[in-house]
Amino acid sequence: MDDQATLDFLAQSLAAGSGEPLYRQLEEALKLAIARAKLKHGAVIPSERTLCQALGMSRVTVRKAIDGLVHDGLLDRRQGAKTVVASRVEKSLATMTSFSEDMRSRGLEPGCVWISRETCRPSPAEMMALGISAGDRIVRLRRLRTADDTPIAIETATLPARFVPDPDAIQSSLYDYLDTTGARPVRAVQRMQAKLATEEERQLLGTPDDTSLLVMERRCFLTDGRIVEFTQTKYRGDVYDFVIELVR
Repeated sequence: MDDQATLDFLAQSLAAGSGEPLYRQLEEALKLAIARAKLKHGAVIPSERTLCQALGMSRVTVRKAIDGLVHDGLLDRRQGAKTVVASRVEKSLATMTSFSEDMRSRGLEPGCVWISRETCRPSPAEMMALGISAGDRIVRLRRLRTADDTPIAIETATLPARFVPDPDAIQSSLYDYLDTTGARPVRAVQRMQAKLATEEERQLLGTPDDTSLLVMERRCFLTDGRIVEFTQTKYRGDVYDFVIELVR
């Protein structure tokens, strides 16, 4: 999106007015532009001077709005006086959402590259995680998850085969599929740890040798307490942040 189109979108967003201070209105307009992919991640936003002239705002107002978004991690200041939409992705630990939902909520287009999908016998770790026996069948789904075509994570999801009779029926979103079968989980238990990426993982994610991964393991439950999914997701530590809100 070029500068003029961005400025037009911001002007339209501001025209509605909210009664909030002007810098807050500009913050919200910029957030909306990012959420709706009018400003892509990594894109350079119009300069302070351009924003002032186009929107009829003072330099102090524009700078205060940008400072607030930099503080919140939505914008990054770069060398050469450029401000860009932050490339890091935040994942809240307070809600149970799918990868696709997380990406779309941030104005990114989710995608996946299938590595493998198979129906097989469970490993000992999968038996323990899913509460099943060695004689049970599972579906194991391994995917490279992308955001705007950039590799973000490697995901391995394991489910009892009764919940996924045909693994090939799953498209880009496992939870969209589970929604159609009435087996979408309603509760999850997660644990997280950090580890160095293996050579295979670095090649898949396109990261340097010293890349660290944030590894999230999730066990998901249905309303009746049955375990429907065990997923291990390995996120790129250089672009992903986990956030949790604490309330007293």
